[in-house]
Amino acid sequence: MAKVKLTQKNCKSCTYCVNACKQGALYISDKTNENGYNVVDVYEDKCIGCGICYTVCPDYVFNIIDE
Repeated sequence: MAKVKLTQKNCKSCTYCVNACKQGALYISDKTNENGYNVVDVYEDKCIGCGICYTVCPDYVFNIIDE
């Protein structure tokens, strides 16, 4: 099953991924990265590994890993 891996230091809180995720698996967390942005995080139990987040993200936050 595919799983999403996050590179949160690249996140700019644009919410493209959150809005695109039909599973509701992504959210903007209270954590901030080194650039001061609140970063995206994933509810792993909701994520189906579809890759839409990877497709819409302009900042290379997501990688889809096969497990």
